[in-house]
Amino acid sequence: MNDNNLQRDNAAEKLEVAIIGAGFAGVGLGIGLLDQGRDDFAIFEQADDVGGVWRDNRYPGAACDVPSHLYSYSFEKNPEWSRKFSGWSDIHNYIRNCSDRHGLAQKIRFGMRVEAMGFDASRGAWTLEFSNGEKVCARAVVVAIGALNIPQYPDIPGLERFSGKVMHSAEWDTDYSVAGRRVAVIGTGASAIQIIPSIQPEVSQLNVFQRTPPWVMPKFDRPLKKSEHTWFRRLPFLQSAVRALQYLTMEAVVPAFMWDSFLTRLGERQGRRFINSVVTDPVLREKLTPKYSMGCKRVLLSDEYYPALIQDNVEVISDGICRIEENAIVTADGKRHEVDTIVLATGFKVPVAGAPMPVTGLEGRTLAKDWANGVEAYKGISISGYPNMLYMMGPNTGPGNTSVIFYIESQIRYILQYLKKLRASPGQSLEMRPDVQAEFNAKVQRMMRGTTWTSGCNSWYLAPDGRNTTLWPSFSWRYRLTTRHFRLADYYLLAANPAREAPLVDETEVAIAQ
Repeated sequence: MNDNNLQRDNAAEKLEVAIIGAGFAGVGLGIGLLDQGRDDFAIFEQADDVGGVWRDNRYPGAACDVPSHLYSYSFEKNPEWSRKFSGWSDIHNYIRNCSDRHGLAQKIRFGMRVEAMGFDASRGAWTLEFSNGEKVCARAVVVAIGALNIPQYPDIPGLERFSGKVMHSAEWDTDYSVAGRRVAVIGTGASAIQIIPSIQPEVSQLNVFQRTPPWVMPKFDRPLKKSEHTWFRRLPFLQSAVRALQYLTMEAVVPAFMWDSFLTRLGERQGRRFINSVVTDPVLREKLTPKYSMGCKRVLLSDEYYPALIQDNVEVISDGICRIEENAIVTADGKRHEVDTIVLATGFKVPVAGAPMPVTGLEGRTLAKDWANGVEAYKGISISGYPNMLYMMGPNTGPGNTSVIFYIESQIRYILQYLKKLRASPGQSLEMRPDVQAEFNAKVQRMMRGTTWTSGCNSWYLAPDGRNTTLWPSFSWRYRLTTRHFRLADYYLLAANPAREAPLVDETEVAIAQ
């Protein structure tokens, strides 16, 4: 589908804004539009409920590693969080409640999976094609599907021949019981360190297949007391103060986790001390101790992971997996590990993997091709060649140390300014200037130099060419300042009729393109 052969469908519904996805980003933006009195938008969600990753990830022990008061909208504080670090059900209910409280439900259409979308330059609008055959025409499209929505399946020979149960952590079968079974967990990332201690007491044998040990620090999780709930309800400023303190605490670790320095060495010392305080077996301790700089891969939080690994029914296997047979996993040393169930804790396809769906922009260019050799966007939001399309939590906007909601709210503020300017320019489109986008991304990569993420380890943060196109390489407040103001001068203004220029009167210097 491209702008040359895109069929006009006069019967298609027409909107000012189409939002794809009803997770934290899509719901937050929808609330922002309603607060501005806008009613000319719709949110399209492929599932049957809001919540995004917190709707889909229901594996045992699924929880957030950011404190609850910080992992929430600043405009919707919740004094009733059950724990310091909330589980998936609490967060899912929170998003539901936010949607209901703001009357957003009527703007969300469930069961709507986008199959493809293309920009028609002659109309200055996008056509969205859905799996049910419906089409929608929207002047602007906001892709708010997030970075952690497509499960990553490992390429292991024989996986399809395994006769037992295979589950990805993001597609957990809640009707299946692992009790009394021999279970293999492949991966030791963020989901694995929550699953392992949750199922360890139930299974007969648990084999943990580890490629690279993570740095794990204590989480210090606990239930929140009823007295705390009462105080937060009666004195909301107390919750605001706690939230602010949590934010400052997480920003304070940036120098240690982001830049490879003596502070990183201090963090590593604390990490090794944590391992040594729990794991007494020198062989297991050696397996679990990372050999790379702390922060190069995601630093994980857990009070229960190491205690689970020292139990008698758990074996940590660091030899690489060679193949999978009908009832066993064979490692590089030739040993067969017979199992009944395989849990794939292998993460997600993040933006570095390319476009999430077929997207066709100006002159037939496709996002898949443009992103094939490197994903990039302006402030992680706008992409040159794709007018009126905005991306939430796009390239280089992932937080390495703090709440993703802080970044989402920064983008919401920017996008609302963008859409306001677009509405003030009828018959025209906003096209990202390629030179501005290139300059911004060159600056991001310069900021990335000297960070722990480029210190040599192999992580999901990195693109095939070694660039980190996932994380924001600085403090989160710096990203907030970067997205604080929308500058019209960063964009070309395209007329819906490409044969003529679009006039513009504005206080800023603006480049006008055909």
